[in-house]
This record gives sequence, structure tokens and C-alpha cells, in this order.
Amino acid sequence: MDLGLKDKIALITGGSKGIGLETAIVLASEGAKVAIVARNEEALQAAAKRIKQTTGTDALVISADISVEAEVRGVVEQTVQHFGGLDILINNAGTSAANPFEEVGSEESWYSDLDLKVLGAVHSSKAAVPHMRQRGGGSILNVTAIVGKAPSASSLPTSVSRAAGLALTKAMSKDLAKDNIRVNAVCIGLIRSDQIERKWKAVAPEQSWEEFASNPIHGIPLKRIGQTEEAAKVIAFLVSGAASYVTGTAVNIDGGTSPVL
Repeated sequence: MDLGLKDKIALITGGSKGIGLETAIVLASEGAKVAIVARNEEALQAAAKRIKQTTGTDALVISADISVEAEVRGVVEQTVQHFGGLDILINNAGTSAANPFEEVGSEESWYSDLDLKVLGAVHSSKAAVPHMRQRGGGSILNVTAIVGKAPSASSLPTSVSRAAGLALTKAMSKDLAKDNIRVNAVCIGLIRSDQIERKWKAVAPEQSWEEFASNPIHGIPLKRIGQTEEAAKVIAFLVSGAASYVTGTAVNIDGGTSPVL
């Protein structure tokens, strides 16, 4: 299937590792021009090297703090100046901040999580929309988590921020449909990441990755932790022309774990 991504211009926040990096590789492999954003310059350069080695494509790398509105505007402008426009925005920047309610720290802990995961997406989307409108449409994809739909114990403040991200996705999809700008989300479950690998090495260093990933203790109906490229392929589909009639939806990428659709 031709996803219709050739020569499309994509900006990915949190693009230096994990799902963001794998998504950049999938998009570049499909012929898209890709800009990746993160705070760590060294990680960005390593990511760009991997994208080049894997796809033969040079990615634009931009070091910025997505929680700062002025920096986000600069990221979008730099991408547009470099490539000549913007078609796809993937709001992937985020961290895992999951604690019991009474163990969440100061007020700042709540603010910083919302600033990065919600306002970061707001600022980048607000800066991107005019450029997408000029090109006759576009696609925005918000990467959230399954706890945004079905919060578990000890999932704060992340579950609150992710739920806000889902509401943002639906509202934006209604407002921007007139401009042919589609807005969707994915809700991530257990996917292989640096954090998951650290847990594996801490709690079960004697096990191989395959043994740890398929351990029934994770409670995943598909009986294994997902791979980053599996999430990236779903994201690539949702932002592509192949999903041209899909907007305002949130797709679970969790191996069937979530109790809700």
C-alpha cells in the first residue's frame, strides 16, 4: 500500500529515541522529509545518524524545550524555512511521571507534566496550523497513553495529562476539519523503551528480553511487550493519505490491555 507520504514534511517532537525515532525512520523510509526535536543535542545527532544509515535520508535536527512556547514557535519556523512547508506534526514529547496521588510532589510536579504533555502539544499545533492551512491541509497526531482512557492506580499526574490530551485531540479535530487538517491520537501501552529496558535489567537480569517481554505478569492479552516499530507503523498510517477519512479518534497500541475501546 502506498501511504502517500512521499515528499511530505513531518515534524516530530521527542524524536531522538523510542517511538519518536522509529516513527521518523518509518516516515523517511516512505519518502517523507523529517525534522526531529528534543532537548539533548547529542541524542539528536545519534538519532540523525541512525536515520541516515537506515533510510539514506538526512533529517533536520532541532534542539529545543517543547514546554517553552517561544522555542516551539522557533522549531516550527525553522522546519518550514528548511523544507518549505509543513504537512505533519507528531506531538510525541513526554515523560513517564506515575505515582500514587499522595506521593505526587509539589504543585510544580503537576504543572511541569501538563506544560510538557498538554501545553507543548497546544503550542506546537498552534504554530503548525497556519502552515498546514497554506498547503491545503495536514495531519496532527498526539501520542498519549492508555491510562488517559482508563487510569490505573499510581498513574498520576500522567493519567490526568493524557486524558487532557485526548480531549484536546477531539476538540481540535472538530475545529480544524474545515481546513482539511486531521487530528488523531494513539494511546500507548507497554512498548519497549529505555524505561522498560531499565526495569527489565533491574528486576529480571537473568532473563532474556524475549522471556521478560512475554512474562504473564504484564497482563497483556497478546502475551508480549510491543516493539517501537509496531507503534511507529500505526502512527505513520494515521498521518498518511491512506487515513484521509480518519480524524478525531484515538487508537490503542497496547496488545489488548486497555479495558476500553
